[in-house]
Amino acid sequence: MSIIIGCLSDTHGLYDERLTEFLETCDEIWHAGDIGSLQVVKRLTSLKPLKAVHGNIDGNEIRQLFPEHQRFMCEDVDVWLTHIGGYPGRYDFRVKGEINESPPRLFICGHSHILRIMNDEKLGLLHINPGAAGRSGFHAVQTAVRFTVSGSGISDLDVLELKKSPNPGSVGMS
Repeated sequence: MSIIIGCLSDTHGLYDERLTEFLETCDEIWHAGDIGSLQVVKRLTSLKPLKAVHGNIDGNEIRQLFPEHQRFMCEDVDVWLTHIGGYPGRYDFRVKGEINESPPRLFICGHSHILRIMNDEKLGLLHINPGAAGRSGFHAVQTAVRFTVSGSGISDLDVLELKKSPNPGSVGMS
């Protein structure tokens, strides 16, 4: 069996409707924090099942729904989803100890608004930061990632890039 994952982060209270076609082909959506509003949660869950973590800008409503970290199995892949995580060679202090002691196969974090997909050869993991799917922030391009998990494999990585628009169809606060 294969599971197609749509992965995003840093929506900051805005669901850009231009993401819909990209996410509709997925089996699940994973959000790596800074969701920003319950409207975004409702819109995402109207599309597909959602796994998410809260980020540093998320208020109590979001924090009550989603933990700071989620570690789970997807097929035979050990996944760690968090918001502030750093990247290979520069992991954040919040995750550094555990990631070195017990590395997942797939480590996903957000926060930086910078799309980054890289292998950590030392720890044997794939690191994904899907960048920022919302408009709030310094980034010029809104991004999301899609990939397939099948058994212990991760394949078919696909990146969506959207030119930052002042008002595409959107749900939530801008």
